[in-house]
Amino acid sequence: MRPVDASAADGVARRTFEETIGLHQRVSAQAIPEIARAASLIVEALAAGGKVLAFGNGGSAADAQHLVAELVGRFQQDRRGFAAIALTTDTSVLTSVANDYGFDRVFARQIEALGRAGDVAVAISTSGESPNVAAGVEAADRHGLRVVALTGRNGGRIGAHADVHVNVPHASAARVQEVHRTVIHAICEIVEIAGAEKITGR
Repeated sequence: MRPVDASAADGVARRTFEETIGLHQRVSAQAIPEIARAASLIVEALAAGGKVLAFGNGGSAADAQHLVAELVGRFQQDRRGFAAIALTTDTSVLTSVANDYGFDRVFARQIEALGRAGDVAVAISTSGESPNVAAGVEAADRHGLRVVALTGRNGGRIGAHADVHVNVPHASAARVQEVHRTVIHAICEIVEIAGAEKITGR
């Protein structure tokens, strides 16, 4: 392995920060209403005794788990846990469904088993076209769940079939994921501020 070239490393680091700052600014100028709508759907579902089901692949799987951790645990406030499940974590379910029905069904099958009308499905895809995420969205729609989509590029078919769509219009999965994490934090804070009393009151 070659030593790191300090000048090249400096250039990469600066470009990374400049790109993500610019993309954050671009998304914040257009996506704030959708972020608020996404949080409102989650508050309404939780207040009615429903839950959040989150899913995605790779880094988006990690983001789904991140969202669920903040809801079940805590974000910034001490309050009771909010009902949320990441559909990316049970290896026995994932591998059995993938083996028996195909990998495209790993999220749809769980939505069919766990989802109820009024729940919220949070579908995360940097391309907007991931087949298994799209199948999960379709299953959510059939079973009466509301769908929040976090996407990249042009949103693809996943964004097109969502009730609420937060799009990060960039081709780089890394840049899209950076903004998705900021969006997730904003949603979690809104849910805690606007929804904690309403949800805890049940």
